[in-house]
Amino acid sequence: MKYYFALLSLVFFVTCSAFSQEKVIKYTVSSGETINQIAVKFKITPYDIYALNPDARNGVKPNTVLLIPTNVSKVAASKTEATSTKVAANSKEIIHEVQPKETFYSIEKKYGVSDEALKAANPGLEKTGVQIGQKLVIPAKGSAPKASSASTKTTKEKGSEKYVYHDVVAKETKFSIAKQYNTTIADLEKRNPEIVSSLPIGYRLTIKGTAPKTENSTPVSHAAKPAETPRKVTTYMEYQVKPKETFYSLGRTFHITQEELTELNPSLSEGVKEGMVLKVPSGYLAPTPIIAQALPTEKAAEKSIEKPVESTGGGIKILEKVKSETVSAAPEVVELTKKRGQTERKKMVLLLPFNLAKMQNDTTSTANKIKNDKFLNMTLDFYSGAMMAIDSAKTLKLPIDVSIYDSGETKIASNVSGLIAQNKLQDANAVIGPFYQTNAETTANSLRLYNVPVISPLSKDSANPIDNLYQSIPTNDVVRNAVFDYMRAKNGNIVAVVDKKKESVTNYIKLNQKGVVFAALTETGGLDVANLKSLLLPNRMNYVVMETGNTAMVKTTIKALLDAQKSCQVQLVILEPNSTLDTDEISFENLIKLKLMYPSVTRESDEAGVLIFEKEYRLKNKVNPNTYATRGFDVTFDTMMRLVQGKTYQETADLMTTEQVDNKFQYYKKEDGGHANKGVYILYYDTDLTLKVAN
Repeated sequence: MKYYFALLSLVFFVTCSAFSQEKVIKYTVSSGETINQIAVKFKITPYDIYALNPDARNGVKPNTVLLIPTNVSKVAASKTEATSTKVAANSKEIIHEVQPKETFYSIEKKYGVSDEALKAANPGLEKTGVQIGQKLVIPAKGSAPKASSASTKTTKEKGSEKYVYHDVVAKETKFSIAKQYNTTIADLEKRNPEIVSSLPIGYRLTIKGTAPKTENSTPVSHAAKPAETPRKVTTYMEYQVKPKETFYSLGRTFHITQEELTELNPSLSEGVKEGMVLKVPSGYLAPTPIIAQALPTEKAAEKSIEKPVESTGGGIKILEKVKSETVSAAPEVVELTKKRGQTERKKMVLLLPFNLAKMQNDTTSTANKIKNDKFLNMTLDFYSGAMMAIDSAKTLKLPIDVSIYDSGETKIASNVSGLIAQNKLQDANAVIGPFYQTNAETTANSLRLYNVPVISPLSKDSANPIDNLYQSIPTNDVVRNAVFDYMRAKNGNIVAVVDKKKESVTNYIKLNQKGVVFAALTETGGLDVANLKSLLLPNRMNYVVMETGNTAMVKTTIKALLDAQKSCQVQLVILEPNSTLDTDEISFENLIKLKLMYPSVTRESDEAGVLIFEKEYRLKNKVNPNTYATRGFDVTFDTMMRLVQGKTYQETADLMTTEQVDNKFQYYKKEDGGHANKGVYILYYDTDLTLKVAN
């Protein structure tokens, strides 16, 4: 035993010696610390830490011991020492420690130095931005390195630059404002860092450019009046790359160029790969899955929504609070608000697949389960949105009792039959769920005799004909039909560009969309440009439906349509999301010129009610609502509002089309039985870079 102990000690000693030789130290993570913060503390990058601690990519917990490369830190330290020596030798230079809320602009103004001089005295500053506690070398006035005549001219011009202020109004975009003042979006964001992630209505922008000729736009000297809005320090956060993300999609999400992204993340020189952890500018609430604040108890008792709902489970606790602002959290069709006054109490049931029994038998911790289980994350997202809807109903004092049950679902089974055996569902006025289509159909069949409507919340498969089943997501064919109906309503000339690999699309159009003409393909499968142009008509809107994933064909089609715009009206149309259009090879500007149009079951809206919902959700969950969260709100709130109209759910489905935050509910009776939703939006990109609803 002593031998093994001695051997173990020797191994430990050798290991420590190796760490010492490689200049590595051990660091214990404090509560709340992130890899990014630790990297800043040691003046290294997150990738230096990940190289020695691969598991850290999955996050770090308090008291985790990390290996930190000190050789990188010493290089940084030596640079700092060299800078300090230089400062001592040159009494004209001083050291400034960055304080909270300080920016390039405020520091330069404080010391009267130029942007070029400050960055020249502090190499690397432009890449990292200013950080709280960072020590900067402030050069003396006039001590900036000699520049070329062109840069000297620019510096001289800066002394006479004039600035104006612009208050953002509804529906304005960075593109439209930059165009109005003859400047660029990049310059707008540089001078107004707060607008990088969003453009708040009422925000006052500082703009260097030509003011439009209006009575309200009076140029103001930047030297005489600094920007009135406090600026934020540039900080960074970690972001994990999702499937199919590209430089282009990341750039649009974080408002950063490919070059800037690669500078922050050298590993991107080999391309964007799923699962990579990137350093990106913080301040963005990217659409990431929500780690929900709560799980309901395994036995969810009936609760009146006029009482606060408190649920505990898995050691996580939530207390739902009523917020008066959520009264208008959902834009709703006039019929629903005018006809309220129902006093008879209704009952709504939510069947959500938490699978708590399975989770309790799982040795994996609840936190890890939430982190790694995508289906559970989707469920929790939906649940978080549904709880926001219940909050709204509380505030409106709707006479509804809500019961939430764990449906215990897999793809082929659920515990709904057990709930029915306990008489939990038969007296409901509406049931939302289960999630899986087969389970929703089984539930609807079981409740058909009781005439209980069952709303399938997430499946877009074509449902079997069951009278009391309501398919809330339009099927793919319904979505496609909607855009063709729109184009015909506009008396458009419809031309299809479909490559040979999209045989199913070709068959769909030939069977269901009569009158659509197909552009010819060459022997090699490419687009016959001359034939396409011959099919376009000069006196009508030409809708060109492009269905191909081939980059060369996409580029050829776009170029042909841009040429055709000189003699006729042309609009580019796609029937479903096309990842090829998100690549760097396809110019987004060209898609804007062609007003790219497509059908969607959701929309983007800046209506007051939508903005209030998003704001309240962010305050409550510390993240933007994703698709599932918004869907949870929309389906739940729409169902509750239909139940208080003095009619049955079935009657309101036949009579009323409603709109909520993202979704439209326009139910219709299918010929073979049951109901489906045909609430589809036709969206297009307008010249101001905003998505608009065409219909």
